[in-house]
Amino acid sequence: MTTYTLHLPRDARPGDPAALEEAELVKDAFSWGAFFFTFLWFFFHRLWLAGLGVLVLVLAFGALMQLLDVHEAAGAVAGLLLQVLIGLEANSLRRWTLSRHGYVLADAVTAADKDEAEAKAFARWLAPRPAALRNPVSTPVPTTSRRPDPVIGLFPDAERSR
Repeated sequence: MTTYTLHLPRDARPGDPAALEEAELVKDAFSWGAFFFTFLWFFFHRLWLAGLGVLVLVLAFGALMQLLDVHEAAGAVAGLLLQVLIGLEANSLRRWTLSRHGYVLADAVTAADKDEAEAKAFARWLAPRPAALRNPVSTPVPTTSRRPDPVIGLFPDAERSR
């Protein structure tokens, strides 16, 4: 099971089906597309700022490996680790970009695939909400004049002078 997050425009009202037209569902897991295609994955998802940042990072990392004259095998392992980091953080950067564009996190669902997650999230969004209580019943706080039990232990303030 994978967790998906539902992002909706800031002005969306619960139960409004029109808000779902602009909804974004983001998988909260490793992104294989970002692992293999790095900045191209970001550009495909219209994450321009994050894509440019990843492109600069990949180019600077390659230049640093050349500048430090790192062995080819060590450079390949370091590059692979950079790809893993990009794959791990890609969907977080996607959520960050959505929040910058005025989308808010509306729900999180777990599902086997994206279609099931979409069905669950949309069903929750469209479900009727129970009406809020107008006068919630408050429970009175009991007041007692009982003295607190004496503290037993090595607390000098708890002992009374004899």
